[in-house]
Amino acid sequence: MAQREQPRRGSRRRAQGELEGQVLGALRRADAPVTAAWVQQHLGGDLAYTTVVTILTRLLAKDAVSRERQGRSFVWTPTADVPGLTALKMRRLLDGDRDREAVLASFFTALSPDDEQLLRALLDATDTPDAADMADGRTEG
Repeated sequence: MAQREQPRRGSRRRAQGELEGQVLGALRRADAPVTAAWVQQHLGGDLAYTTVVTILTRLLAKDAVSRERQGRSFVWTPTADVPGLTALKMRRLLDGDRDREAVLASFFTALSPDDEQLLRALLDATDTPDAADMADGRTEG
């Protein structure tokens, strides 16, 4: 029977979503597109290079980053922020269920009163013509 590798002393296993957020945060702090090695270094170097590349590839599949070949490697650019990544995950989960109405109803009824009030305010704000134009990227000029 194979023995499982034990985590290094003082380290803890991070959840996938936590790693994605950290990688995306590092990319957003960069002034230009960066390599996976740059991301690894700016995360403190305790992650394996292959782990960083895996996370970047997962973020690419989620449309949260883009990449461009530069020489023999890729440079990476964020296309979403951490809240945007969370929203992408929520939309994918919602899209994966057949009963969209039931999922939304269940989600809404499980919200705290403060979150419900915030959601109502956000929905009200998007009902105004100016907010709809801003969401579509249109502005009057």
